[in-house]
Amino acid sequence: MNLAKLIDHTLLKPDATKEQILSLTADAKKYGFASVCVNPTWVSLAAHELQGTDVKVCTVIGFPLGATTTAVKVFETKDAIAHGATEVDMVIAIGRLKAGENSTVENDIRAVVEAAQGKALVKVIIEACLLTDQEKVKACQLAVQAGADFVKTSTGFSIGGATAADVALMRKTVGNNVGVKASGGIRGKQDLDTMVSAGANRIGASSGVKIVQGEVSTETY
Repeated sequence: MNLAKLIDHTLLKPDATKEQILSLTADAKKYGFASVCVNPTWVSLAAHELQGTDVKVCTVIGFPLGATTTAVKVFETKDAIAHGATEVDMVIAIGRLKAGENSTVENDIRAVVEAAQGKALVKVIIEACLLTDQEKVKACQLAVQAGADFVKTSTGFSIGGATAADVALMRKTVGNNVGVKASGGIRGKQDLDTMVSAGANRIGASSGVKIVQGEVSTETY
């Protein structure tokens, strides 16, 4: 198993600098990660640095709260793609889901999927730590119905990250034709192995280098 190809090498801290993004992309080229995941302001830089490689440029939409309007998420998606993003990780309208407004949540996801159609993969962050198991299942079902490519556990910025139980539940819900991304708190190869065994086929981690080197990071995302 090529560990690096499972990992979105991630730097989403608000104080990330240009130099840190350049270091992130250099690591991604060296180790061959699946993607780098950066905030939208850094997409064009990452795309420039990774040009000619097979490392994708991933960014986040409606991040980290999911509480922006659908129109804003659509604009963010189109803008990110225009600057070189080929994968987008969007946060669902969490409060709307918890209120049972399923059609609103599904339409929000679908609008991003349509904005990205043919240009970028869409991963849907459900922020599992804030949901009941029933809500997790519903969020995944809505993401599938809306045409998403992946469901994703967490932003890494809320009260908890990925758990094996959540990954297993999400995989059971979406089946084998939709990806499952685990993110938040994955610090070493043992964590990665646990998530993959539970059903994840992509990992979001800021500790990608340490994971592939067999070390354990103190990073929280």
